[in-house]
Amino acid sequence: MSFQLRREEVLDGDRLKAMLDESPARAAQAVLIAAREGVLDAQALLGQILLDGRGIEQDQPLAVRWFEIAAQGGHLMARNMLGRCHEHGWGCAADASVAARHYRVAAEAGLDWAMYNYANLLATGRGVVEDQLQALSLYRRAAELGHAKSMNLLGRYLEDGRACPADPQAARHWYRRSAVGGDFRGQFSYAAVLAAEEHIDEALGWLRKALAGGNLNFLRVASKALLNATDPQIRALATDYAERHAELEQALAPL
Repeated sequence: MSFQLRREEVLDGDRLKAMLDESPARAAQAVLIAAREGVLDAQALLGQILLDGRGIEQDQPLAVRWFEIAAQGGHLMARNMLGRCHEHGWGCAADASVAARHYRVAAEAGLDWAMYNYANLLATGRGVVEDQLQALSLYRRAAELGHAKSMNLLGRYLEDGRACPADPQAARHWYRRSAVGGDFRGQFSYAAVLAAEEHIDEALGWLRKALAGGNLNFLRVASKALLNATDPQIRALATDYAERHAELEQALAPL
């Protein structure tokens, strides 16, 4: 495969994925060239590559700088990623209030991921005054744009009646959409609804999907929750969740 890409081809999804899979270093170099030429998508992607250290030496402060450059040019995902960096202290001091400002700018411009991230801060009162009504509104807006993680959290609000009247059927609808959309937490939530309806086989299928895609923290919490399941088949999955958690924990442990 040739990696002599034209400027406009650098960020073509399929070509770039092939480059990253076959030669991450060459892909990173191609993105760097486009970023230096002022391509906003390349600048944002270079920030992500530097943040992850894929194909190039990890440099989180430099990643922040490229996110800043792209954000100043109007790139909404770069603005969102600036928020992520400030929220988690990646390449800069952790500061939830600064993160909130970046998320709010991108959210107000219509970016679903920024709506979700800003809503998370509002829901927990990190960096901003807690505001469940505004958090719910943002989760709903992002969910209606197709954001699977927001669909799950909208379902939570509707199920619990938090900042809105409880509506189990609407919650079920959003859990299902989140599950189909590929969010492992949504898959777990939808499985819980199905189990309560005694659709055990279908619930088990979604729980296995959540197991395959879940991250470390989710697997830890979910394995404990499954121990309380009334159905023995569902309860037995707690062991699988715990084992998968142990595998990921070992894989992520420093050498």
